[in-house]
Amino acid sequence: MDKVQDNRAWFLIIPVFLIVAFSAVIPLMTVVNYSVQEIFGPGQTFFVGTEWFEAVLKDERLHDALVRQIVYSLAVLAIEIPLGILIALGMPGGRSAKTSLTLVLLALPLLIPFNVVGTIWQIFGRGDIGLLGATFRAIGIDYNYTNNSAHAWVTVLVMDVWHWTSLVALLCYAGLQSIPPAFYQAAKIDGASKWAVFRYIQLPKMRGVLIIAVLLRFMDSFMIYTEPFVLTGGGPGNSTTFLSQYLTQMAVGQFDIGKAAAFSIVYFLIVLLFSFIFYTIITRTGEGEKK
Repeated sequence: MDKVQDNRAWFLIIPVFLIVAFSAVIPLMTVVNYSVQEIFGPGQTFFVGTEWFEAVLKDERLHDALVRQIVYSLAVLAIEIPLGILIALGMPGGRSAKTSLTLVLLALPLLIPFNVVGTIWQIFGRGDIGLLGATFRAIGIDYNYTNNSAHAWVTVLVMDVWHWTSLVALLCYAGLQSIPPAFYQAAKIDGASKWAVFRYIQLPKMRGVLIIAVLLRFMDSFMIYTEPFVLTGGGPGNSTTFLSQYLTQMAVGQFDIGKAAAFSIVYFLIVLLFSFIFYTIITRTGEGEKK
């Protein structure tokens, strides 16, 4: 006898579809509509087809911002992932008060709002009242992130490392805690070194959380806006102007709505492409572990 399927449960997810429609689909369709129009004012539009997309793809400032964005995101991953692993390996295990205190302290930077992080580092890096700037000045280093492009770039990068390495460390710590003690006992019996334990036990078991950490940190760093905007305003010059800041300048500063809408779609497709790549890696890694 065939079972009768009860499809009433589908009604429970209707609110989710409505929320997604109003928060994502409808705004996206609005942006798509603006991207093919020249807007002169309320109710005054002119269809231009793919003209804005061609202008965006030929924009040299956008190319420069994209290169800066990719280099910045790769630098973030190159520093935060190994540093997060090292911190997780050095954290105490078990359910002790020391472990709880370590987890709380490690999570504190993640609780600070983005604009506050930018303000903290803006003051911290000043040569007159900031501890970092005063320290560099005391040891004879002419540090000024407002006038020197290299100093501004490094400051924005270090700020991101300070703010988000904790997330990588917490994810790696969760992966380490999921390893059964029997693995370590077997390694101890075999006389395995610390490097061998890390290479053949800890790293493979952390592979899933590491991919998640890479995905989250790459996507977040690729869309960074508030912290560098508060710290440097995109300067000196355009040295710390990333894609999100360039998009804001185009949409709000220049009020070039059509071109900004086309840029938003290109930006969205770039993020979507990288998300798909990382999702494919995560899926294949999970299938490989099951086998």
